[in-house]
Amino acid sequence: MHGGPVRQMLPAYHYMQFYHWAYGINQWLANQGYIVMSINYRSGIGYGRSFRTAPNTGGAGNSEYQDVVAGGKYLQTRADVDPNRIGIWGLSYGGLLTSQALARNSDIFKAGVDLAGVHLFGSSLDPAAVSYKSSTIGAIDGWKSPVLLIQGDDDRNVAFPTGLVQLLRQRDVYYELIVFPDDVHESLLHSRWIYTLGRMETFLHKFLWETPVRTTN
Repeated sequence: MHGGPVRQMLPAYHYMQFYHWAYGINQWLANQGYIVMSINYRSGIGYGRSFRTAPNTGGAGNSEYQDVVAGGKYLQTRADVDPNRIGIWGLSYGGLLTSQALARNSDIFKAGVDLAGVHLFGSSLDPAAVSYKSSTIGAIDGWKSPVLLIQGDDDRNVAFPTGLVQLLRQRDVYYELIVFPDDVHESLLHSRWIYTLGRMETFLHKFLWETPVRTTN
């Protein structure tokens, strides 16, 4: 899942910062045997003003998540996809949508990799607030699937996910946490991206290749 949300994934090598890595990661996953779908969800760019300014996005309702779950449900219908082995990954706003998917639809998304994701819109912890209901934290009780969390401890864009980790631990949800010391929102070191790829490979292989068993009727 791309970040932003004022961004767009392209069907070829991307010209922007992190996004050339995102394209490369998707291509690498495909080469590993995964069926990869990249979603340009509402509130992104490239599809006109009405798409960019879609109502009730973000903390006003997180309507863009509807595009994510629709993508997951579409994958479940494909003959070349095992519906019990669907995963998700994303960075920044894409990490937010990854955590949303795991919290709201662990029945569809069986594992996820959340890189520097946002988990609470605004600062309100009032369960009645729309921003709280729109957040991952507001749906935390539904989170069942394992997650790999990766973030730099000098991230100036997104708060460090200590609160989320505590909530996952309280609910006995499996998680792995990788912290890059003195690193920022989008890692600056090539070596850390290579390390991230290796950890993603191990994690996804563990939960999407080895653990699930295809069900039969």
